[in-house]
Amino acid sequence: MSRTQKITPMLWFDDNAEEAVNHYVSIFKNSRIETMTRYGEAGPRPKGSVMTIGFELEGQAFTALNGGPLYKFSEALSLVVNCETQEEVDELWDKLSDGG
Repeated sequence: MSRTQKITPMLWFDDNAEEAVNHYVSIFKNSRIETMTRYGEAGPRPKGSVMTIGFELEGQAFTALNGGPLYKFSEALSLVVNCETQEEVDELWDKLSDGG
């Protein structure tokens, strides 16, 4: 991606992230698949199957993850916070974990 947004919505799928992303990208004109990673030997999914897909819909970055079957796609939402340093991760983790 040409720019890095601070917070990226993460959509969690059982095993159909690629199908879903292709569907989303086909709907919005200014959209594209940016990256795709695959599971290796140690993954919970078969080696070579899609793990994550970074994609953009109308300028908004998203990530799709084939993480099931334990957790299924739902109306719940995860947010990925892109950090530059471990210190930034630690600071945000401490603040977000305090009381919530």
